[in-house]
Amino acid sequence: MAKKVKHKKLWEKFYHNTKSKVEVVNYSVYENLYYSTKEYLNKACFDYLKKKMTFQGLLNNIEHCAKALKYSGINAGDVVSICMANTPEAVIAFYAINKIGAIANLIHPLSAEEEIKDSLIATNSELIIAIDIVHPKIKNIIDKTPTYKTVIVTPNNSMPFVIGASYYITKGRKNLPSKNEAVIFWNDWISQAKDFETTTLVKTTKEQPAAILQSGGTSGTPKNIILTNGNINVVVEQVKIQFPDLDYKDNMLGVLPIFHCFGLVVGIHVPLCVGAKVTLVPQFDASKFHRLILLYRPTLIIGVPTLYEALMNNKKMKHIDLSCLKYVVSGGDSMTADKQERVNKFLAEHKCKARLIQGYGMTETSGPVTFGGLGSDIPGSVGIPMPSIDMKIVDKTTKEELPPREIGEIMISGPNVMLGYLDNEEETNNTLELDNKKRLWTHTGDMGYINEDGVLFFVQRLKRMLIVSGYNVYPSHIEEVIMKHDAVLNCGVVGIPHPYKVQVPKAYIVLKNGINVDHKIKKDIKEYCSKNLAHYMIPKEFEFRESLPKTKLGKVNYRELEKN
Repeated sequence: MAKKVKHKKLWEKFYHNTKSKVEVVNYSVYENLYYSTKEYLNKACFDYLKKKMTFQGLLNNIEHCAKALKYSGINAGDVVSICMANTPEAVIAFYAINKIGAIANLIHPLSAEEEIKDSLIATNSELIIAIDIVHPKIKNIIDKTPTYKTVIVTPNNSMPFVIGASYYITKGRKNLPSKNEAVIFWNDWISQAKDFETTTLVKTTKEQPAAILQSGGTSGTPKNIILTNGNINVVVEQVKIQFPDLDYKDNMLGVLPIFHCFGLVVGIHVPLCVGAKVTLVPQFDASKFHRLILLYRPTLIIGVPTLYEALMNNKKMKHIDLSCLKYVVSGGDSMTADKQERVNKFLAEHKCKARLIQGYGMTETSGPVTFGGLGSDIPGSVGIPMPSIDMKIVDKTTKEELPPREIGEIMISGPNVMLGYLDNEEETNNTLELDNKKRLWTHTGDMGYINEDGVLFFVQRLKRMLIVSGYNVYPSHIEEVIMKHDAVLNCGVVGIPHPYKVQVPKAYIVLKNGINVDHKIKKDIKEYCSKNLAHYMIPKEFEFRESLPKTKLGKVNYRELEKN
């Protein structure tokens, strides 16, 4: 019988000069922003294509949006969906929804029609605020949802005049809907409520829901994760300790999307609450990375590993000075020690004194739970638990805690842990577990180990999951969608290497008897995937076979498919 390991927070030694615990403020996400920025009201909080907005301007716009929400009949506890890229309106809407005590449901703008429909129905969304390019998909499904109003945002609303005019001519006007009672443009929606007299601030507590984000959970089936005000706010206090030099003088390059937990919490809420400026990048283009650096001279970059691949592979970065960077952070997926050292070498060659810091987390834990820093940086590691977070490595079978250097499942406890999965008690219970001290632990579904100092090393995922440019992609979900096609008998999806995205899905398909593989059926299945899967989930390759390899238990042998 294995010797029982006594639980020790080995990483506490890294906090010897600072506190290892934080207090979760008992108010809303909006109130945290409001109280934190009182002394920075005249300072720029956004830079959007070189057009700036001050903190006072942000608060004013949040109030206008909050009035429009109330005017539209939205009340505390209602759900409002945001289907937007990184624009000022997306951020304004998020805080306004929170200000009136409602809940923001974040949807990826590249989601397929059916995914948008399913999200609106599952969350019972009353209203959706969406970027114009999404409207063609929304109009096809909106009548099948409980959503009674669509607010359309054109990105040129907040763009400088010349850039905005160019967008309208080349892209915007193609997606403009005809106005009716159920569809309204952002500016008109805000204007109609300008004289509406109402109190918009609803006092909420740290336990109340603030946001719903999508993830695959431990099984890979799409689920709606409920994060509370406390979940999101605590990350601000944790980051202040692990990144002590982050303050109002900083400028974060906001390339992580707002509909991604890491982007919403660490890319938007955290920097704004310390008074820093966020340079909003609505659409990241790796080939233009050098321009972003030259234009904005950011002091902080937070991105997924593929972003740093793009940085090193961009030939135009050759003579770019990176001395402006104070923090360089990677999350969303693991990076090997070799690749981390290559990034650090690249940074040093471009006059950057900062070294890459890796982090680890998941949507179920409000984004990050570990970060390098405070002396815990070891190439290949993902750092130590942030203040007030506990971590242990357990044997997947026995559930017993394992000693340092032994690989097991990573489990996380602390104020970052989600409220649960919306209307999915079974999966919530499979993921969250109370110990004998009534502490709530999250089963991450990830394998790793800690060293003798408590520094975490990520090894692999237990669940079948791919990371495509930082997004979680679940092969089982893609298979489920493809197998609903009338011509498909069986399907297996695996990840294949990609020079920039690291991995992309490949689908192996078996057609039903009597159906031949020809150009028409191939085109039909691809179009079906385009309609029913988010853009980044669509298989890069389709291979048609007479059968799929099987294991001894008769299941699809994915390891065999991965060898091909």
